[in-house]
Amino acid sequence: MTYAVIAVGGKQYVVHEGERLLVDRLAQDEGAVFQPDVLLVDAGTPNLKPDAGAVSARILKHALGEKIRIAKYKPKKGYRRHTGFRAKLSQIQIEAIGAGKASSTDKAKAETATEAAAKLTVAKPAVAAPKPEAKTPAKPKAAKVEAKPTVKPAAKASTTKAAAAKPTAAKKPAAKAPAKAKVETAKRPAAKKAAPRKKAES
Repeated sequence: MTYAVIAVGGKQYVVHEGERLLVDRLAQDEGAVFQPDVLLVDAGTPNLKPDAGAVSARILKHALGEKIRIAKYKPKKGYRRHTGFRAKLSQIQIEAIGAGKASSTDKAKAETATEAAAKLTVAKPAVAAPKPEAKTPAKPKAAKVEAKPTVKPAAKASTTKAAAAKPTAAKKPAAKAPAKAKVETAKRPAAKKAAPRKKAES
């Protein structure tokens, strides 16, 4: 994998394409592109004398580092001092390594765009083909709909037979009338027996 060694702010960094890192605050504004000092470029064979501008970087934003707290203390003197420090930093991103070469991210984007275009061209004929085939199966469905009315009169005939059979079923409750008369005779109270007469006292 291609990598390079650059010098920014008196410090050296080993970087790859697309990598982000924090360096000491730079003078350029956010979004500016600059070429750091390149010490080495390795693209399979190390090159200790790379061309100027072999590495290009972009400043993403200026930031502050984590706060460092400093405390001073002298015993038996009542001397105590507290202060803090935050380093001024810049976040940069390595855009490309190697003069005149496109970055790997740009190549990947170009490949995905060509693949998407190829898929769209292949998909268009496949969608248009099924449209004429969908119209032909509609004719047998219409024939089935016409056959349905022939079945309905037979169903009506069966309903008329059932209606004719209903009066015969209605005659059965009339035969149960004598049973009600038996119930009424059973409810009549029985005759009371005459109380026995008392014998005359002698």
